[in-house]
Amino acid sequence: MRRTPTWLAALTVGLAALFVAPSAHAAEPVDRGPSLYVPDANPAAYDQALELARAGQFLDAAGVLAMVNTPQAVWFGDQSPAQVEQLIRGVVRDADKEDAIPVLALYDIPGRDCSNYSAGGAADTTEYKEWIDAVARGIGGRDALVTLEPDALALLPSDCGQDDAQGTKTAARYVEVNYAVDKLEPLAGTRVYLDTGHPGWHTVNSIVPRLIKGGVARASGFYTNASNYNTDDANSWYGKLISSCLAYVDGGGDVAECPHQWWPRADAQAWLDAHVKTPPSRMKHFVTDSSRNGQGPWTPPAGKYTDAQDWCNPPNRGLGARPTLRTGDPLQDARLWIKTPGESDGLCLRGTAGPEDPERGTVDPDAGDWFPEQALELVRFASPPILR
Repeated sequence: MRRTPTWLAALTVGLAALFVAPSAHAAEPVDRGPSLYVPDANPAAYDQALELARAGQFLDAAGVLAMVNTPQAVWFGDQSPAQVEQLIRGVVRDADKEDAIPVLALYDIPGRDCSNYSAGGAADTTEYKEWIDAVARGIGGRDALVTLEPDALALLPSDCGQDDAQGTKTAARYVEVNYAVDKLEPLAGTRVYLDTGHPGWHTVNSIVPRLIKGGVARASGFYTNASNYNTDDANSWYGKLISSCLAYVDGGGDVAECPHQWWPRADAQAWLDAHVKTPPSRMKHFVTDSSRNGQGPWTPPAGKYTDAQDWCNPPNRGLGARPTLRTGDPLQDARLWIKTPGESDGLCLRGTAGPEDPERGTVDPDAGDWFPEQALELVRFASPPILR
């Protein structure tokens, strides 16, 4: 059961009255129908809001509270099967009581993140299957949107030099993703979406074969831009191209012929009009992450870094458009906040010896830890504004 501290409840009400009153000129329409679940925030977010309020920075405090009171994914990984079953059962039960749909980001694949900043996960395929079985028991028959294993398909073991000549670990990765799809998608209220990275990474022609091998035919679809910064327009176009290519290949077409995201749009649309006749209702759908894309991707200073790590705690990014299940796009099931805004991407050294992030002049928190400086940036540079 979720519990909000008494002081926080009072602070939220007071600040909301001052800064978050309803507006007749809101930038986005109010959703009608099912809502998305708002989980408990990182406790450090509440601490930051309290410190800001005590310092008289009421607008910033209200912004942080508005950010964490926006629907976003709940991440699971590294817990034992017994722990994850209990935790997920609690989340889906709370969401059900609120007539809301929770977004579950499952992040326990063996060798995740190429054993880099977010290293961890299950020890092997057998352990991972046991973990997924526990996730399924926790969800039961309740509703859930599952963004399955960020980077699992976009960053295979073979992509980071961690596989053997036979491709043993990469083959195991596909077994693991397929197992999760087959275990979770058949649940009564669950929709499973598979990883595509983001539009600045794999071409459509590169990621579609991975989705097919990962079992997307038996999943609800795929997701893009998790924990990244690409614009809504770029994400929606990438999703449309992937979905169209999947339909084309399913009909016997060659994936190499599909247009990718760097084709001129008019040319790509003309190709789609000529070659893809499948109605949207029969195509694979997608969801996108708008948690930190309000200002779009960061462009590093030219020639400054040997490895700019433009994905890692880039400066002056902002919250993006609010999550919704009503996108107006027949292929896009939802716009979500998959990445927890305000939590660090890890220790960003950008090719230097460190330990400080040279772009910020500070040591960045570990991946998943609260990053107060970045949280304030996300609030202040939010587009549309988080307070209105």
